[in-house]
Order: sequence, then C-alpha cells, then structure tokens
Amino acid sequence: MVAQLPKTTASPIVYPDDDGLPMSDNTLQFEWIMTFYYNLDWLFADSPEVFVAGNLLWYPIEGQVKTRQAPDVMVVFGARKGYRGSYKQWQEKNIAPQVVFEILSPGNTQTEMSKKLLFYNFHGVEEYYIYDPHKNELSGLIRPEQSEILETGAPYLQVIEEMQGWTSPRVGIRFELSEETLQVYRPDGEPFATYLEAQRQLEEVRQRAEQAEIALAQERQKAQLLAEKLRQMGVNPDEL
Repeated sequence: MVAQLPKTTASPIVYPDDDGLPMSDNTLQFEWIMTFYYNLDWLFADSPEVFVAGNLLWYPIEGQVKTRQAPDVMVVFGARKGYRGSYKQWQEKNIAPQVVFEILSPGNTQTEMSKKLLFYNFHGVEEYYIYDPHKNELSGLIRPEQSEILETGAPYLQVIEEMQGWTSPRVGIRFELSEETLQVYRPDGEPFATYLEAQRQLEEVRQRAEQAEIALAQERQKAQLLAEKLRQMGVNPDEL
C-alpha cells in the first residue's frame, strides 16, 4: 500500500498596507501633502467614481508584492470612494492612478525620485507633479495624448516646459508660482486652503448663519409685538 502525501495549500499572498517609511519628514512637507489631499478630496466630494488618497500603497500587478509605490497624493478616476488598506489595481478594474503628486523633503534623494519616475512612467500615470516647498520649485510631467504618441512615437511622461499658469487636464487645478510659495487654484478660481484656513472659513460661515438667525428671530418678535398692538387698537393685522 502506497501512502499518499498530504496535499499542501499555497499560502495566500500578503500585500502589506505599510511600507515602514514615514509619511513626511517635517511639518512643511506634511502641511503641503494635507493641503493637496484635502482640497482634491473636497473638489471631488460629489463624484462617487473619483478616489483620492494620501500615502496609500499602490500595487499595480497581482502577485508582485515588491512592486509598489506610495504616492504622497493620488487621484483615480473610475475607482469608487471608500476605505482601502492599499490600492490593488487588479481589484479596481485595473485602473491605474491617473494623477500623482509628490511633495519633496530635504531627505529625498535623486536616486529615490528617479525610481519613482520610472515606476509612474511604466505603470500608466498620466500626470505627475513634484513640488519642493523648501526650495519653492515645481515641476510636472504629462503623458502625451494618443494622437501625439502616434506622431512622435513617445508614449512616456514628458516634461511640462512651463508650469507657471499650468492647468491640469485631468483635475482642472491651476498652478501659480510666486517668489515665496506655490498657489494652487480650483477650477472655480478659488485658491486651495489649508485645513486650518478651511476650518476658519467654516466657523465664519457658521457665525454669520447664527447672527442671521438671531436677527430673523428679533424681526419676528417685533412683528408679533406690532400685530398685538394693532389688535389692541381694534385692527386685525391679517386684513392689512
């Protein structure tokens, strides 16, 4: 009698949600990452098929655990909003993030950024923006349209020669670089706000609403007093 070896089952592939790297190296970098993330998230808040994420690991190929990248901010058109531990492209109708933002810190090396560019280039990113808030330097790359690819034979990300006043074809935001800092404008012309600025604006709106409500209540009270005086004088205010 021949003994049969027990069948072995392959262990499921684990795609870690954390690469062990810090989200940011300093407060300035963190502030800019959050500014891009929150403003883009607000911009597409009413679009259920636009997913915005910050520092989320993106795995483009099933089974290749080490092939991954965590953009500071990415925007994916065609992917539904919702919680994800990581972005596994094969589970997302194989849609690659179309727009990626990287905010540099003094600790970023040229080798590191070159690897990121190669990754985004190879895996289908359409627009790639890099901002260094410490040097106040902005650069961008864009993938040519199909007609341009056929004409030039260059399907890869190409450097945007002039970023001053550049408007993203995908997300519609406009970049303006001054001597001091970068200003980003939404499609409606309103500037990006930091989280703190947005909270202050919301508080101002809330206070104005409360003041308007108080003023309306005071006017109603005056109207009631006037109506009561008219009734005491034998006049029906409802007939006036």
